Amino acid sequence: MYPHGFLKEHSSILLWIMRLLDVLILLAACGAAYLPVFGTRPLPPHYQVAVIFAVLLLIVVFHAYSLYRAWRGIDFSQEFTATVLAWTTVFAILVFLAVITKTSESFSRAWLLMWFTFGGTALLLIRYGLKQLLRHLRTRGLNLRHIAIIASGDIGTHVFNSLHASPDAGFNIRAYFTNDKMDTISLGETVHGPISEARDYMEQHQLDQIWLAMPLREADTIEAIISDLKNITTDIRLVPDIFGFRLINHSISSIAGLPVINLSVTPMEGINRWIKAIEDKLISTLILLLISPVFLSICMLVKISSPGPIFYRQQRLSWNGRRFTMYKFRTMPVDSENTTGAVWTSSGDKRATAIGAVLRKTSLDELPQFWNVLRGDMSIVGPRPERPVFVEKFKDEIPSYMQKHMVKAGITGWAQINGWRGDTDLHSRIEHDLFYIDNWSLWLDLKIIFMTVFKGLSHKNAY
Repeated sequence: MYPHGFLKEHSSILLWIMRLLDVLILLAACGAAYLPVFGTRPLPPHYQVAVIFAVLLLIVVFHAYSLYRAWRGIDFSQEFTATVLAWTTVFAILVFLAVITKTSESFSRAWLLMWFTFGGTALLLIRYGLKQLLRHLRTRGLNLRHIAIIASGDIGTHVFNSLHASPDAGFNIRAYFTNDKMDTISLGETVHGPISEARDYMEQHQLDQIWLAMPLREADTIEAIISDLKNITTDIRLVPDIFGFRLINHSISSIAGLPVINLSVTPMEGINRWIKAIEDKLISTLILLLISPVFLSICMLVKISSPGPIFYRQQRLSWNGRRFTMYKFRTMPVDSENTTGAVWTSSGDKRATAIGAVLRKTSLDELPQFWNVLRGDMSIVGPRPERPVFVEKFKDEIPSYMQKHMVKAGITGWAQINGWRGDTDLHSRIEHDLFYIDNWSLWLDLKIIFMTVFKGLSHKNAY
């Protein structure tokens, strides 16, 4: 056994401790919510039944959401999303049971809301703290997974350098085997040699994992290596050479019993699609209610600024290239495009009315798009939609331009809060859009919405 192997050898015990900790958090949150509402009075029997049901649901639901597994090397946003969903599911089931048993009126809504809020916040904080603690331990050489890499081509160098550059992931490369020249990689003290020596090394040393880093075209070699290692009980992973592709939300799945590598797929499948839809409906409804006085005031200002309708309607493209009618407050005279046709807006554009120029500069002209979100045409967060004429122009000029249509278009996005809006570099804007699609999570959406309030409304590139 390698030094500092306690956490690894007792990982199952730690997961049971995590389950116990989650239950204690649930009970503590229940108590913290009960005191402000009921004081020190004993917990009524029907409340006790609800708490017992909540504990049982937590154990089952959290397991169903795969929260009790290793999150090594995985971004916290994924664990954040899974925790929020699992905790929300627990309470959704509790509320459903209360409704169908006609006991919902006997529970305090203030207590339930505070219990949900306190517990969810504590669960996320504890998990984030544990994540940071494990990262710290791994950078100090604790809680490591000891691996050997069997490589061919540039993929081996890429894997080796990536793992070395991420010590917080906790992978210790003990050996590296390849038939290539190794003058392009600095192995340091890592044991190395030709692939023919790999099996002897595996038999003589205790490892946690073996990584095969090879191009897909070497399928015969991969098959021969796996056959050669058939008596080795160590976990074996394959890292195929697909880094040269423009990948979106890549993963591996099983369909009809067949292993399938997803190279470029939308993240809005299954539960993610429902999460995104609920997020859009709730937040857009809330925002429209809050801004209704501002909305009505702008309507009057636009109406008196120049003759014509209050809203400007324009065809745009969204998810899967579907056309929809996007709404904005009208910022130009109605005949502005009669002679010019579709024009890419730039800082020298003088067509806007006095009120329209202010609306553009502050992005207030975009407010009617929350109606598009309610209709399901758009999302609050996503790549900005473009007019069909410009899509036809850019799809052959900008690499991977059409991949931004793998999700719904948004009012704001990762590109916008990073300054890539208006007449700016399209290549950089698309790179930011694709980063958002590839890294989508509920946490990222909330972060973008929060940052939009401070960075995205008024900007030098808004005109």
